[in-house]
Amino acid sequence: MPTRPRMVFRGAKPPSRLENRFETLWRALGGPELEREFRFHPTRRWRADFAHQPSRTLIEIEGGIYVNGRHNRGAGFAADLEKYLEAALAGWRVVRLGPNELTAESVGRLVALVGGGSEVGRA
Repeated sequence: MPTRPRMVFRGAKPPSRLENRFETLWRALGGPELEREFRFHPTRRWRADFAHQPSRTLIEIEGGIYVNGRHNRGAGFAADLEKYLEAALAGWRVVRLGPNELTAESVGRLVALVGGGSEVGRA
């Protein structure tokens, strides 16, 4: 049986199915360029799943919420709170999306929010 070449992911972690779904929707809806696995803190090793630097927006895709995953167990939840607080205090807007928010409508609204660059923050 012939062996297939193994694909190697060289990032901090392989993208999840939900992250891939988000990115597909984002691109299909004309979202601006995002950075994956963006390290937003100068000393901590925290990373955001996606970042749009011009609008200072971090996008976190929260998986495992229905299966007692890391984000909704005590220690993981507390660690996330610390991470998101530090991001906000550093001037980042943190947007958290779960599986139910990974729709064209929700992602499209987020594209509209950050897509304006300098328009962000205007009512």
